[in-house]
Amino acid sequence: MKILGIETSCDETAASIVGDDGEGLARIRSNLVFSQLAEHRPYGGIVPEVAARAHLERLDGLIAQALDEAGVGFADLDGVAATGGPGLIGGVIVGVMEAKAMAFARNLPFIAVNHLEGHALSARLAADVPFPFLLLLVSGGHCQLLAVEGVGRYCRLGTTFDDAAGEAFDKGAKLLGLGYPGGPAIERAAISGDASRIKLPLPLRGREGCDFSFSGLKTALRERVEKKGIFDDTFRADAAASLQQAIGDHLLDRTGNALALFRALYPSGRTLVVAGGVAANKSLRARLGDLASREGFDFVAPPQSLCTDNGAMIAWAGLERLKLGLVDPLDFAPRPRWPLDPNARPAPGAGVKA
Repeated sequence: MKILGIETSCDETAASIVGDDGEGLARIRSNLVFSQLAEHRPYGGIVPEVAARAHLERLDGLIAQALDEAGVGFADLDGVAATGGPGLIGGVIVGVMEAKAMAFARNLPFIAVNHLEGHALSARLAADVPFPFLLLLVSGGHCQLLAVEGVGRYCRLGTTFDDAAGEAFDKGAKLLGLGYPGGPAIERAAISGDASRIKLPLPLRGREGCDFSFSGLKTALRERVEKKGIFDDTFRADAAASLQQAIGDHLLDRTGNALALFRALYPSGRTLVVAGGVAANKSLRARLGDLASREGFDFVAPPQSLCTDNGAMIAWAGLERLKLGLVDPLDFAPRPRWPLDPNARPAPGAGVKA
């Protein structure tokens, strides 16, 4: 089976052809991403209208190139998958309408993939990860802990009260004058920094549960920067190292709670997976691997190229859904919000993103 996957939920335009080897294992035949960093860098963040227009301009050519690199044509496809949400609605519409048009014209199944499910199943692209597993989903817009029971079956154990981890990285980098995107910039600067020189608080210290909060970290960093006034590269590196350390401490603290809860709820599950853009952070990956080992869990992180938004994860999620007969009608409506666990309650006081 071969699936075309389209991803346009944020600021990457992506197309990929993914198949399986006949035994359920993935084979990525092509995976192309056009990053819009140059378009958004002047604004210090993502501008939805700019993102949607860039998707429109690039998507047709990217799909043609993905087909060419994979050595297949539309007649060789078994389905077309596209991110149906959540995300910036203008961009989501671009990808969904493109996929619907191709599915209709070629009489192919159309699969609307939840962007978060794409991340959730991305570990199964690179490894044979059995269900159930515990997922830490960390990106610029999302920070959740979920029990992944199977394709389309998720139980949310924790979410953020306010901001996501990736947003904390971005805002921290902006405060320190490190540019955009913030996650890689903070990671690079932290290499030469000393995290012990600038103390930042551990959010929700001692509190039970698996929820997150990052707004206090951003406020604490801003206060340190404002107090310092004019600062040099040494302070910048130390602050970056401190922020990376604090975000990691918080993620590990809450994930530790989730591992205990997951063990009680799913005795057969023994795998911790991290996915999403922030999962590309090498320090975080190493620390989560150590935590999983201490708790008797296997640890799986997708290759760094599959952590950030990409078409391969959407194609693979589409393929997994297609095998189960989970296809969508052509009147599917793109969704700006689409929780993986529809029964989960919002975190108290949170304006959370689905």
